[in-house]
Amino acid sequence: MNSEQSGRRVSREQEDTNRIKTREKLITNQETDEDLVLNLSLRPAKLKDFVGQGGVVENLKISIEATRKRNEPLEHTLLSGPPGLGKTSLAHIIAREMGSKITATSGPAIERAGDLIGILTNLAPGDILFIDEIHRLSKVVEEFLYPAMENFQIDFVIDKGPYAKTIKFNLKRFTLIGATTRAGLLTAPLRGRFGLFYHLDFYEPEELVKIILRSAKIFNITIEKDAAIEISGRSRGSPRVANRLLRRVRDWAEVKSDGKVTHDAVIDALKSHGVDSFGLDSIDRKVIAVIHESFGGGPAGVEAIAATLNEQSDTIADVVEPYLLKMGFLRRTPRGRELTSKAYSALGLKREVQKEMF
Repeated sequence: MNSEQSGRRVSREQEDTNRIKTREKLITNQETDEDLVLNLSLRPAKLKDFVGQGGVVENLKISIEATRKRNEPLEHTLLSGPPGLGKTSLAHIIAREMGSKITATSGPAIERAGDLIGILTNLAPGDILFIDEIHRLSKVVEEFLYPAMENFQIDFVIDKGPYAKTIKFNLKRFTLIGATTRAGLLTAPLRGRFGLFYHLDFYEPEELVKIILRSAKIFNITIEKDAAIEISGRSRGSPRVANRLLRRVRDWAEVKSDGKVTHDAVIDALKSHGVDSFGLDSIDRKVIAVIHESFGGGPAGVEAIAATLNEQSDTIADVVEPYLLKMGFLRRTPRGRELTSKAYSALGLKREVQKEMF
């Protein structure tokens, strides 16, 4: 292989790597670098400031208060739910409420067991280890977690062959908080070692209005109540999306008008970004169009839909489907995905005669 061919191969490999990283960011948390920086300033510091997820927050308050009275670390906690609903925010709030130091990482970032050992051995008593997308831990790393979670010990082997020895290392009592967007992918042994399990659901519009008004105040944005209501209705039930849309509308208002976020400004700004009144964006509409036009409304398998769109099936399953299911536009059946009657009527789709019999 000559140097030119080698250079092209390295370039292709780099492009593949960048594309995989971009897709992983989209699938795992849909959080851009801009989101990461700005959302830090928007995250509530205490449970009493956390909007929504009433049942989860109330149960966490009780658990935290009880463990503080007993002067014990909180039990290992698993937070599940779609991206952007506050799992990371809750982990940091728990650390503040417990007066503990938090170490944050993610499943894909822990590639080797040695990485995990280094993190665990540096935890002090009562510290919190937060692992985002915990279902993506490798099998080897996950098995190292079992004795660490259960007995606060880790076993590792030194040397090889006849000289191999197993050393048991005692850890400080810590709390593991895991976050996952796909709880069904967690293995039973790992899931069973969590003492507290909470599922975060999509937010109601009135809860999102409170979040939008709070964020507008932090960003020093002048916004009308009707405008906040309109943004909340297009935010896919997610505070992260609501804050992102608020920033896009703010940019539009600063350039196109006097900077005040009005109801009309929201409609015009989000129309230019391809977000409709239901909160559907271009990829949502493409998925619906493919099921309707290419598969006659369904059923259609997620792999077939992804292949038709030249998209990854994980993107369809993790990013698009949860909101379409929540809106009632899509249903899962044993044979595949189907559009519902609500999708036909709300989106103005023409239904084939044979579909009306069902």
